[in-house]
Amino acid sequence: MTAVARPEFDPELKAGLAVVGGVFPPTITPDLIAFMRRSYASPPIEDTLRGRAIERREHVIAGHRGDPLAVSVLRPAGIDTPRPGVLFVHSGGLMFGDRFSGADLVLDWVDGLGAVLVTVEYRLAPEFPDPYPREDCYAALEWVAASAEVLGIRRDRLLVAGASSGGGLAAGMTLASRDRGGPALCGQVLDYPMLDDRGGTPSTRQFDGVGVWDRVSNETGWTALLGEARGGPGVSPYTAPARATDLRGLPPAFVDVGAAEIFRDEAIAYADRIWAAGGDAELHVWAGGFHAFDIFAPHTALARGMIRTRKAWVEKILAD
Repeated sequence: MTAVARPEFDPELKAGLAVVGGVFPPTITPDLIAFMRRSYASPPIEDTLRGRAIERREHVIAGHRGDPLAVSVLRPAGIDTPRPGVLFVHSGGLMFGDRFSGADLVLDWVDGLGAVLVTVEYRLAPEFPDPYPREDCYAALEWVAASAEVLGIRRDRLLVAGASSGGGLAAGMTLASRDRGGPALCGQVLDYPMLDDRGGTPSTRQFDGVGVWDRVSNETGWTALLGEARGGPGVSPYTAPARATDLRGLPPAFVDVGAAEIFRDEAIAYADRIWAAGGDAELHVWAGGFHAFDIFAPHTALARGMIRTRKAWVEKILAD
C-alpha cells in the first residue's frame, strides 16, 4: 500500500508526540470518550491562577432552554474601570474538556492586556447533541453583553475566542449574532477551528492514526453531536460554520492552524471566503504544526511563536 503523502511534523514537535499520545491518542473512538474526559480534564483553576494578579468570580446563568449553566469571570485584580471582554470557548472535540481547558494560554490576555475573560461550561455531546453546545455558548454571549456593566466589560470591545471545537463554536456564535441582531463583536479568534462536519478536504484524508485528532476522531466528534445528520443537508451553519453561504458583515477574524493537521484546509478556506466577502481575516498556517500543538507543546519554538502572534493580534483588536 502506498503511504499517504503529507507534510512532515516540525522536528521539535515530533519529539513530543509520544508523550502527547499517552494523554490524547491520535484516534478517538466512542469507547474512549470516558477516558478522554478524565485525561483531558483541566487542573484545578486555583493552581493555574496561582501567582497571577487575576480575580475569579463564578456565576450560574440560563443556558439553552433556560437550563443552569456555569460561567467563570476572570478579571485583572484591582482594576475597576470597564475593560475589553473575551468570551472563551474550550476545546475537546465537542465531547470532553471543561471551561478551563486551554485557559492557561489566554490568561496573558487578562493580566497582560487587561481583558476580562469569561469561560463557559457548555454541555457536551453525545449526552447533549446539537443544538445544545452552540446554543449554550450563544446564551453565554447574550448574558455577557447584557451584564457588561456589572461585569466591568466594554460593550464596544467584546471578542469571542475558541480553540478546535471551541473555535468552531466561536465562529458559529459570530454568525448567529450577526443574523439574530445579537451582541456586536469586535473580533473572533479561531484557533485551528473545527468548522466542517463533511470531512471532504485533502488535509482530512492525510491524517489517519498520526498526530493529534485524526480523521476517525473527527468523525467521532461530529457523529456524537449530529448523529445520522452528520454530512447531510440539514446541518446548521451555526453548528458547522463551513456550511455558511454568506460571510459578509462579520467582525475581524484571526485564524491559525498547523500545516500538518486535518483542519488545515477548512481553516484556510474559511479565511479565504471571509476575504472574498470583503471581510477582514488574518491567517497563519504554521509549518510542521500538528493539531493544538500550542496546548500540548507550549515550550517549543513553534508554539511560542503561535502564542505570541495571536496575543499581538488580540492586543491590536482590543485597543482599537
